[in-house]
Amino acid sequence: MTEPSGGSSDKPRRPVVVPALALTAFTVVGITALLGGLSEAPDEPEALGQGAVLDQGRYSTKFVESRVTVEKAQFDWEEDKRFVELVFDVVNLGDDTSGIGMPPEKPESAVTAGDFAGSLLKITPAFSKDAGPFTFVRVKGGESRQLHPGVQSEVILRYRLKENEQPPEKITLDVGAFEYSADPVAALPYWSVASKEVGDKQMPEIKARVVLPVKKEGTT
Repeated sequence: MTEPSGGSSDKPRRPVVVPALALTAFTVVGITALLGGLSEAPDEPEALGQGAVLDQGRYSTKFVESRVTVEKAQFDWEEDKRFVELVFDVVNLGDDTSGIGMPPEKPESAVTAGDFAGSLLKITPAFSKDAGPFTFVRVKGGESRQLHPGVQSEVILRYRLKENEQPPEKITLDVGAFEYSADPVAALPYWSVASKEVGDKQMPEIKARVVLPVKKEGTT
């Protein structure tokens, strides 16, 4: 008697060996596809630290430090106030005096900002709404909210700490830049945070990511 053509169906199958190189290539292709292609992978913003200087177009900004400061009470029934401060040396590179502004509540709301603090797109960790922020320019004999052309100004951004609240170890800032353009309706040139279209809305572009260690009270 002869065996049926094709042999026994119980015969064990020989395993298929896939070369390691092929697996690696497949993995790379898969990751590239997830990123939308090599040419479309998002660029990481410039990484900066304490003391770095950034050209923001309208401003030149030095990230001096982050620290905890105490504002002593003026009267016995008042309490001392503790703050986390971010300190910047800012030079207005434009031709006109500008304000210092406020950090945006959400990054997308910064696209129309023209003042300095509007470029602080995201601050991590986030502080509670009742903590601030408070912004001012430290000047001789007091405080100001203006940045004059060509003058280096010390800008302070503050968040108040609650009683016994511990400050973070570090603060990370996503920082934007400014571009100069003309308003097609009013025909007046203006500065605004550089942005790009993402989906169906404009989003500010992150030019740099700055990490500042927080100095504790009493340190220099």
